Parts: sequence; C-alpha cells; structure tokens
Amino acid sequence: MAWRFLNLVAAVVAIASLWGGLDTASGQEQAPAKTPAKAPAAAPAIDISKASYGVGMNVGRALKNDGIDFDVAALVAGLTDMLAGKEPKYSEAEIREALGGLAAAAQQKGLERLRAMAEKNKQDGLAFRTENAKNQGVTTLPSGVQYQVLKAGEGAAPKAEEKVSVHYQGAFIDGKVFDSSIARKQPLSIGVNMVIKGWTEVLQLMKVGDKWKVVIPSEMAYGEQGAGKTIPPNSTLVFEIELLGIEK
Repeated sequence: MAWRFLNLVAAVVAIASLWGGLDTASGQEQAPAKTPAKAPAAAPAIDISKASYGVGMNVGRALKNDGIDFDVAALVAGLTDMLAGKEPKYSEAEIREALGGLAAAAQQKGLERLRAMAEKNKQDGLAFRTENAKNQGVTTLPSGVQYQVLKAGEGAAPKAEEKVSVHYQGAFIDGKVFDSSIARKQPLSIGVNMVIKGWTEVLQLMKVGDKWKVVIPSEMAYGEQGAGKTIPPNSTLVFEIELLGIEK
C-alpha cells in the first residue's frame, strides 16, 4: 500500500510540475532565458467527467486491492473540502496519526496474505510431489528432489566446479511457465554450483545428452522467500532440463 501512496504522490507531483512551468499571471509556458518564445500548442480536448471518474476508479481499485475498510463518505468529504479550499476537519497531527495507523494495518494484512499464500503453496507442492512420486520412472532423492528421464545421454557427468550448457524450461505445478531458454532459443551457460540447490544436485547426476523432468521442492529452490515477483514463497518448481555439454 505504501508503494501505491508513493505512486499517487508522484502523479500529483508530476501534475504540479506541469503547472509549475506556467506563468501564474498569464498561464503561458515560461521560455528559458535567451530562447525564442514558441507558440503554445493547442490544448487537447479533455472529457473532465470521464477523466475524473477514471481517477476515482483507479483510487478505488487500489484501496479495494489493499483489503482495508474505508469510510467512503469521509474520503469524499476530505477531497471536496480541499478542492473547495475549506479548513480541514482534523488537525495535521490527527491526520498523520490516522494515516500511520492505516499504513500499519495495510502492512499487517499484506503479511497475513503472504503467510497464507506461503502455507498454501507448501501444502499444494507436497500434494503434487506425493502424486508425482507414484508415476512410472520417477526417482525421489533423499533431498526430496524428483526426476524422470525423458531422453538418455551417453556423455560424461559434470562436477560441481564445472560449467555446463543447458536448455531448460521452468514451470509451476499448475503448468504455467515462468522461464524458458528454449523459448529464447539461447542455451544457458552456468556453473553447476552457481544455481539453486536442486539444480546443483541433479546436474551432477545427469550425463551429457540427458533430458530430465525434475520436480524441486521449495527448500531446494527459493524457499520461504521466493524470488522477487517471479517465484512466490514455498513454490515447488517443475523443470525440463537438457544437458547439452560440459564447457572447458
């Protein structure tokens, strides 16, 4: 929610900056010193009603997504009073205190949603791996990593300190792909010990030419933290990995 407030402030500042570049007496854009004045461009037509509704719609969407209860009448009253130039109903100190409480509540709700997501992902991943272990040809390692040989190679197996070239595709347990060197048509070149734990483990078991389907539990991938906006917390990941070669 804090980011949405910052974005809203940034938008207000941007609008204020546009007005700041105008001469308050004439409404004309002030030209820099020693620069010939240019004819002002024609102002674009604005549908104030639709634009105003759009601003309200975006603010409403952001507030709804945060899951915080708002007094809509009070929100509209605050907006109306400021546009009308009236004295605020509350002091600045009261407003700061109230907004501080609102920010804290939004942060707490965000943490609760994150914990709920992490727990759901954990349980869903466990159920997926339990079912996957029953499939023919699936091997489950002591670490919980599972693999299934899709194509057998006959080359050497890489060591942890070596660098390999691989093609891969990464997906969530629902099948949604989040990364793919195949789609980019560019193999990945990387050190065996420079990737997530699950990859480091299976790469050393593979031979050049192998193509495996690999299921990696979250603790052998990105864990409770996840990875930015791409990998949610406690995500079990499904990869197809083809070991193309060992680089010298």
